[in-house]
Amino acid sequence: DGTDEVMRLTPNRNMLINTTTDDVNYKLQVNGDVKARKIKVTQTGWADFVFEPDYRMPSLQELERYVKEHKHLPGIPSAGEVAEQGIDLGEMNKKLLQKVEEQMLYIIQQQKEIEGLKKDMKDLKTKLKK
Repeated sequence: DGTDEVMRLTPNRNMLINTTTDDVNYKLQVNGDVKARKIKVTQTGWADFVFEPDYRMPSLQELERYVKEHKHLPGIPSAGEVAEQGIDLGEMNKKLLQKVEEQMLYIIQQQKEIEGLKKDMKDLKTKLKK
């Protein structure tokens, strides 16, 4: 009927859309889906620390044990945590990039091992032919 409040600017300068619950920690609060052409999240710190010499990645065996026990990757929230608390998009992108970078390091390591095994096989075949 046009009398329902759909948008409000609160005294503490928060914008509420489709909600009347004002959480002072958030400047924009929307009860509904948000569509945007582009969203820019400014983030302090990034996942490049993965490439530092002193960064320690878990072994694949440690990672496997963790995943079997917890049913999610280390450093990534569980489905229950996400359902309860939501996620910070900037922080989640950083964590996901960290996992991608770690995967790349595992792949590089495995490729080196494959190349070493190929060389060993070639050397062994050469010795067996003599």
